[in-house]
Amino acid sequence: GQQGGYYCNVCDCLVKDSINFLDHINGKKHQRNLGMSMKVERSSLDQVKQRFALNKKKIEEKKKDYDFEERMKELKEEEEKQREYRRNKKKRKHEEVEDDVGAGADPDMMAMMGFSGFGGSKKN
Repeated sequence: GQQGGYYCNVCDCLVKDSINFLDHINGKKHQRNLGMSMKVERSSLDQVKQRFALNKKKIEEKKKDYDFEERMKELKEEEEKQREYRRNKKKRKHEEVEDDVGAGADPDMMAMMGFSGFGGSKKN
């Protein structure tokens, strides 16, 4: 008869639910049927050193590929953008302050508190 569950066509078996199916797929019987041995071959110290050397060489090559002049040009452009942004920010800030002076404030209240505006006169 028809039964519900998960069918593994590698092992020709039926598993009731998803948790057991995951366990089955990761299990020894299924892996062996796929032709994978579950044994892990131990690496020797020399193999590990060779692998590290290979990876280090790849990283060095990537660094060389990235042109120094190109990098300097990008940095200069980035600095220029930063400067421009700061200049514009100061201008915008200054304009906002000028707009805010006395805006929406009661002149009698300001006089009573002892000032006539916010940031009107800078004392350095």
